[in-house]
Amino acid sequence: MTNVATSKRKRPEWADALDPYARPSWRRSLLDIATSLVPYLALSVAMYLLLDVSYWLVLAVAIPASGFLLRTFILFHDCTHGSFLPSRKWNNRFGVVSGLLVMQPFHNWRHHHVAHHGSAGDLDRRGTGDVPTLTVTEYQAKGWRGRLGYWLFRHPLVMFGLGPVWSLLIGPRFMPKNPTRQMRRSVIWTNVALVVLIAAVCFAIGWWEYLLIQLPTVMLAGTAGVWLFYVQHQFEDVYWENSENWSYTEAALQGSSYLKLPQPLQFFTGNIGLHHVHHLNARIPNYNLQRAHDENEIFHQVPILTFWQGIRSVRLKLWDEKRGRLVTFAEARRHARDERVSAKPASVSAS
Repeated sequence: MTNVATSKRKRPEWADALDPYARPSWRRSLLDIATSLVPYLALSVAMYLLLDVSYWLVLAVAIPASGFLLRTFILFHDCTHGSFLPSRKWNNRFGVVSGLLVMQPFHNWRHHHVAHHGSAGDLDRRGTGDVPTLTVTEYQAKGWRGRLGYWLFRHPLVMFGLGPVWSLLIGPRFMPKNPTRQMRRSVIWTNVALVVLIAAVCFAIGWWEYLLIQLPTVMLAGTAGVWLFYVQHQFEDVYWENSENWSYTEAALQGSSYLKLPQPLQFFTGNIGLHHVHHLNARIPNYNLQRAHDENEIFHQVPILTFWQGIRSVRLKLWDEKRGRLVTFAEARRHARDERVSAKPASVSAS
């Protein structure tokens, strides 16, 4: 295991092997746009036309529409890494435009997401662009209010119910701490552009009609997106280390899941389930992730999660430093109780 300083000085052995996959293609990128952003907009129009027919049909169409919105978010995500289009200028331009559809300030989101890539799996650098996770020791040291707050935050109804509302609609509207000039402008102008666009759509079709169309689509896509982001670094044997022992390579290969999804779900999620490949080299566009995984042996021993294993991983809440894995609240309580019981005889004999 290499430390941080060594990994910065020496180019890893895997880097050259992955370089050929980190070459975006205009043809593939335009195909991605044609199979994500375009059908999302078309289905949104169809939902409006169906309002006078049946709202049940509107809700039915909202399901595939949310899938295409989620896929659009993956294109936006690739643009933040400069990996979607061959041109840096067009990556930024398309990132800003697609950011309006997913309601994210491009430059601000890019800043925090790049920080996440540089610190994922590092216990001493938690909190930027990741799902807040406490160790068992940290959780037990909190007062009852702190424990209750963390328990509520990690509850599925909050995480996947209120989480999408916050992460898509509310949180991005606020200025982050210590923003750069570019981040500040990104938040302000994105908010202004969204107000203008939403007002124009509401003026054209009505604000109630807009909500009836957008809310189910955004909530479904947001819930799926929050779950995807959660499960990619929240599974039982995930990698966490203190900074002095942290390795970028190990964090990518052992701390990022290979979420093996059925082909339709892999399509709508833009191959992001191959998260181990993405974290090892974020310059690889989504449409090359599967090929990079298949053709490079370094990826063949990574943690694999099925869809249902990913669903069950939602139960895991705390990092157990002694056991080196994520545990449930119940497991943490049971381990603490067992340790107290095993420590009792020793204290009695000492007295």
